[in-house]
Amino acid sequence: MAAASQSEVIAFLTGFAAPGDQPSERIETHISIVFLTGRSAFKLKKAVRLSFLDFSTLAARKSACETELEVNRRATPGLYVGVRAVTRDDGGVLALDGAGEVVDWVVEMRRFDQDSLYDRLVSQGVLHRADIHALAEAVCALHRVAPPRPDQGGVKGLAWVIDTNRQAMLPAVPAILDATKVEALAETSHAALARFAPVLEARREAGLVRWCHGDLHLGNICRFEGRPALFDAIEFSETIACIDVFYDLAFLLMDLERKGGRRMAAWALNHYLDLTGDFGGVEPLPLFLSARAAIRAHVCAAMATSAEGERLSHLINEARSYLDAALAYLAPPAPRLLAVGGLSGSGKSRMGRELAPFLGVPGAAVVRSDSLRKHLMGVAIHEKLRPEGYTAEVTERTYRQLYDTCAALLAAGHSAVADAVFAKPEQRAAIEQVAADAGTRFDGLWLETPPELAALRIAKRKANVSDATPEVLEHQMTYDLGAITWTRVDSAPPKDQTLAAGRAALGV
Repeated sequence: MAAASQSEVIAFLTGFAAPGDQPSERIETHISIVFLTGRSAFKLKKAVRLSFLDFSTLAARKSACETELEVNRRATPGLYVGVRAVTRDDGGVLALDGAGEVVDWVVEMRRFDQDSLYDRLVSQGVLHRADIHALAEAVCALHRVAPPRPDQGGVKGLAWVIDTNRQAMLPAVPAILDATKVEALAETSHAALARFAPVLEARREAGLVRWCHGDLHLGNICRFEGRPALFDAIEFSETIACIDVFYDLAFLLMDLERKGGRRMAAWALNHYLDLTGDFGGVEPLPLFLSARAAIRAHVCAAMATSAEGERLSHLINEARSYLDAALAYLAPPAPRLLAVGGLSGSGKSRMGRELAPFLGVPGAAVVRSDSLRKHLMGVAIHEKLRPEGYTAEVTERTYRQLYDTCAALLAAGHSAVADAVFAKPEQRAAIEQVAADAGTRFDGLWLETPPELAALRIAKRKANVSDATPEVLEHQMTYDLGAITWTRVDSAPPKDQTLAAGRAALGV
């Protein structure tokens, strides 16, 4: 079926309305048209052949629709209804799943409010930390069920991305993009790829290359039935979709940083790390972020070729800005280590989380003893541990894991925040030694608050990784802390004032 002959199907879907619905609206891209009715959305693949896909035949479009349904139901089954046939009866009348020959195929989805798209929610400033955490949880859930694909990704996969990005940028040179920057990005990216090759290959062999979403920007996420819903995953290219889980996450992190600020991106990064313990994905993150920014650069440049007026100027500026960002991601700031200690309820985890965006891109990796302990014991981070999870032996293993994780992050060139009670002088000395061994700057903050306020905070916690109770705090009050040489911060004042004191102590 030629592209031109889809006009009949397009006219049918444009006028299609289920009982009680209003006439449909249309959203069109270069490869599909989505028809929005009152309660449903129908996505038609355009009968096109491009360098990265071929929808030119009816069989190819059917296969693409079936694959789209399969890959998207992994993340949001309730949003995707099924694959529907557009049929023509003997009288020439078109219908959905009617009698007669099949002339095309569509994916049916449940319609959602366009104002629930996360790119709009972020721009409106209505999302809070809990919303970003829920989003990270949705991504993590998808990655857990995504099928491993060790035949894809790794060095070969990223080399393809780097070369494809360069080729896609060249038509925009010199009118939109600077040739020197385009070539510098390709050269610097390949150098980074060579540096990260061992970890990329190790991750591929360990099953961390999976059939992921592949296009995880904020415009492909909506709020559906009160939860974040990931949709429009890549179905037409295994090369694009079968990638390192952290490269999948990187699109979301890059988009959050650009549109919502580094604080949101750091929230998402660190909650994902809390959930997965996948700190190994942080090492190649600069390359992942750069490649994602480069994709947006050439997409904006391509869109500019058919734009006019203010939109043209906007797209040109965006393309150039994304290219600059892609280069900047490959030159991250020098790593540093921050340790935040204090008894339970002192606010140390909040302090570490909120300081992380000031210490790295898109934020320092926060290494929490509470999360590490849960991972060591093989339980979900919000599952309460039994007493055997808090023996002296398990505590020693937890702190050793914390030291080793921070050391690995610093060696990889990424800043870290160590979040633990650090009640013993030898624990504080050990984390300081991690920074000394790495030759990086160390800062230690010790948070203090009145016991009654700390107990109140503990009692009010919901869905918290920490299992601490007011009784645990009461026991901690009997500890001999030894000499506290770290910068003391009074965490009793309001959160903003306490954070300001922490920032001042770090000079950020």
